[in-house]
Amino acid sequence: MQTFTANQAKTHFGEFLDLAQREPVRVMRRDRVVGVLVSAQDFEAMRVFYADRLQHTLNQSAAHAAQQGLTAKALKALLADES
Repeated sequence: MQTFTANQAKTHFGEFLDLAQREPVRVMRRDRVVGVLVSAQDFEAMRVFYADRLQHTLNQSAAHAAQQGLTAKALKALLADES
């Protein structure tokens, strides 16, 4: 992964965009990472990956709750409890 300072990213933006089509590009400011630019294709792949991972976690949680006897009615009662 190549690294640009924030100033370099600003002054060489076209090169920065072109490079990001091939690999992620890290942006540094004051010796710390402030961002990473990735291609739209890589971003979409990451978005789908994390959405799938979240759905898998939700499904596992729902299955575990059902195994423990949590019903829709019991959940509604729990959520309505104001104590």
